[in-house]
Amino acid sequence: MADDHFENIYAHHAVEYEALVTREDYEGRLPRALHNIARFNNAEVVEFGAGTGRLTVMLAPHVARIRAYDKSEHMLAVARARLERMGLANWQTAAGDNRALPVEDACADVAIEGWSFGHLMFTPSWQADINAALGEMLRVARPGGVAIVIETLGTGSETPAPPAEELRTLYQHLEEELGFSAMAIRTDYRFESLEEAERLARFFFGDELADRVLREKLLILPECTGIWWKRI
Repeated sequence: MADDHFENIYAHHAVEYEALVTREDYEGRLPRALHNIARFNNAEVVEFGAGTGRLTVMLAPHVARIRAYDKSEHMLAVARARLERMGLANWQTAAGDNRALPVEDACADVAIEGWSFGHLMFTPSWQADINAALGEMLRVARPGGVAIVIETLGTGSETPAPPAEELRTLYQHLEEELGFSAMAIRTDYRFESLEEAERLARFFFGDELADRVLREKLLILPECTGIWWKRI
């Protein structure tokens, strides 16, 4: 699916996007995996591409401070509203480009991104863009800290695999050239009704998957997620 489809969503459809991601990982596998990789208790965290705050909200109750950045103020407005409802004071959100975050060197125990870096692979300048983003992640992580990348390994399939050659290139770069460790987990969606499943799948993933959801009556939609991490 063309990346301008996702750019439109991130610029104008934060509420619908949030409705989708709240249905993912109904078994809570992602937070368990992250806590096995890194120590979040009392940690300083810098988050790249925070979106509507899915990871921010997950991590904020555990950390000393989390600074979350995204280039879309539209998405960050939803994140701020969610964090304000939690009544915590240990967070900050601000506009920021993954390739040049306005934060100091070696300031984070955990530098983390979720479902954001992958979009850089679909631009003509992808090599420079992804190297800049990964360089920023390694720059802000302090010695003894950890850099964590979270990206999709396929929607609608029970077998993890990069859903596009561009993403395969990214994942190989992380593992083979930068020395990141990797794991795959299931983060399946569970919807409250078939109508909701079809509507949200069509909104984000397109007609082919939405038609399959209706045809197979999928209230649980398989999702495979990859986690890559490197200790600094």
